[in-house]
Amino acid sequence: MNSEIFSLSERLVSSSYVRQGLQARRAHEQLIRLLLQQGKCPEEEWSESTVELFLNELAVMDSNNFLGNCGVGEREGRVASGLVARRHYRLIHGIGRSGDIAAVQPKAAGSSLLNKITNSVVLDVLRFTGVRSVSSCFVVPMATGMSLTLCFLTLRHRRPGARFILWPRIDQKSCFKSMLTAGFEPVVIENVLEGDELRTNLEEVERKIEELGAENFLCVHSTTSCFAPRVPDRLEELAVLCAKHDIPHIVNNAYGMQSSKCMHLIQQGARVGRIDAFVQSLDKNFMVPVGGAIIAGFDENFIKEISKMYPGRASASPSLDVLITLLTLGANGYKKLLAERKELYGHLAQELSALAERHGERLLHTPHNPISLAMSLNRLQTHSTAAVTQLGSMLFTRQVSGARVVPLGVEQTVSGHTFRGFMSHACYFLGHIFNFKRRVNRPCCMKMDSWCTRLLYKFWIQKSYGLQL
Repeated sequence: MNSEIFSLSERLVSSSYVRQGLQARRAHEQLIRLLLQQGKCPEEEWSESTVELFLNELAVMDSNNFLGNCGVGEREGRVASGLVARRHYRLIHGIGRSGDIAAVQPKAAGSSLLNKITNSVVLDVLRFTGVRSVSSCFVVPMATGMSLTLCFLTLRHRRPGARFILWPRIDQKSCFKSMLTAGFEPVVIENVLEGDELRTNLEEVERKIEELGAENFLCVHSTTSCFAPRVPDRLEELAVLCAKHDIPHIVNNAYGMQSSKCMHLIQQGARVGRIDAFVQSLDKNFMVPVGGAIIAGFDENFIKEISKMYPGRASASPSLDVLITLLTLGANGYKKLLAERKELYGHLAQELSALAERHGERLLHTPHNPISLAMSLNRLQTHSTAAVTQLGSMLFTRQVSGARVVPLGVEQTVSGHTFRGFMSHACYFLGHIFNFKRRVNRPCCMKMDSWCTRLLYKFWIQKSYGLQL
């Protein structure tokens, strides 16, 4: 409704009441105006009514919602179910065009604007969470693994003779398969044990570069967020090596956005050396449905190359989900969640340490991992081989998810490659361990952590004394 419509409304309703309605409408419009003007995540949260007003205004700009529109092409935003249309706020055309996921669609000005503003808001979030010099990013409707593959395929055009990707080992299947899917051979660098921590073997990295030749490497594929006792890679040192040998550097930052330390590592790596792109998951960092990621970097031209590598149009759902989430949280709301996560991490570490001490176990000392914790389970093995994995099963059946037990000697074959000691990030003996992660979540996670420690206590009593609690 514009000013003319409000003026006409005064013929039917008292002008003073109409003016109140106009003022209320303008309050919503002022928030939308600031969003489009600044392209940043609003400091304060938006009401759901403001978000829905904005999305409805975008939807009416798409041709499938034009009154009297007669679409005769093969892709005209046709939807058979009204429920599906409402689920997507009638933004049906998706994002991008056949040649570029970031391109504007002539038939979908509203969806195109959604895409542009989402990328701009997410870029702002990347900056205020720690990577201040990031220059460009875009939301892609693929999870982290396939998004990494897209980065590798883009680099192939720059380094057509490359065969290898140098990869400090992390026991997570999708990041390993992302390299194979792109057609490259991973050169696996085993981690080194420093105290309780598994850290990047920089000497072996440099030795492999000299042995195989820098020109034969597509890139170094490093990792920030990971399960303890592995800790984030030595990003600064790797970035310096990449700059020295002129090798691109792609960082798997899957759930690192919620950690100021992980984001600082990326910022410092880019400052002292070379980082070409870093990839983070939407669902892990923003509490939205699975199926989206952010590809970001410090060279706007390279990020544009990646976006143009995506074949065809793309789903707008991940962009829509993360934009709605950030508008309803606001920058202050998201920062509050990050602060709560850090506080809960300290609480979880304290409780697990006390629990482990009571039962002759210990919390591993992994100060360089700001997200995950690991506790030994060595005494548990003396009861039975099955006792270790039974603990994980008991937690899961009692609705404690996310924790995982890592038994000894597991071998896992991934696309023809066999990893010894899978899930422990090392091919040698580390002992049975129990992993926890403290990710961004709603306040109920404090209750979950307390329940988890209580259940562990009960489990040890059962095993030690045969009591049923």
